[in-house]
Amino acid sequence: MADRTATPSRTTGKQPPRRSLTERLQDTMSNAAQEHRANAETGAGRGRRASRASGRQPRRARLRLTRIDPWSVMKTSFLLSVAFGVVTFVAIFMVWSVLGAAGVWDSINSAVASIVEGDSGNSTFDVTDYVGMSRVLGFTLLVSVLDVVLLTAIATLTAFLYNLAAALLGGIEVTLAEDEK
Repeated sequence: MADRTATPSRTTGKQPPRRSLTERLQDTMSNAAQEHRANAETGAGRGRRASRASGRQPRRARLRLTRIDPWSVMKTSFLLSVAFGVVTFVAIFMVWSVLGAAGVWDSINSAVASIVEGDSGNSTFDVTDYVGMSRVLGFTLLVSVLDVVLLTAIATLTAFLYNLAAALLGGIEVTLAEDEK
C-alpha cells in the first residue's frame, strides 16, 4: 500500500516535490509585496518603462462594469441635452438670419405672388407669416425643451435597465492595458 500512495515525483525523481498550499500562498504574497514596494519607489516609473521595453509585456486588467449610477447618468444627460438644445436653437437662429439677409423670403413672396395673382401684383401672401423668425424660434424652443426632458428620462431609464440586466448577466467585461511607451 505504501507503493500505491507514493507520489510519482518521489519515485521517479524527475519532478520536484509539491509544495503545500500555505507555502505557495506565502510565496505569492511576498512576490506581490515586493512588486508593490518596487512600484511605490519614487524612480519606479522610469525603471519600469525601461524594463518593459526590454521585453516585458504591458500589464492588463480585466474589469467588469456591473453598475451605473442613475443619478450621475441623469445629471450628465441633462447637461448634455441642455447643451444640445442651446446649439440647436443658435443654429436655427443663424440659418434663419442668413436666409432673411440673403432675401430668400422676398424671393419666395414674389414667386408665390406671380403664380397666384399673375402680373397684377396685389398679393397679400407673406411667407414670414407662416415660417417667420419668431414662430420658428418658438417651435425650436419647444422642441428643445421636450428633447431635454425626454433625453434625460431615457438615459436615466437606460441606466436602471442596464443595472437590472447586469445583475442578471454580470455586466460588460472590459480589458484595460498600460501604454506601451
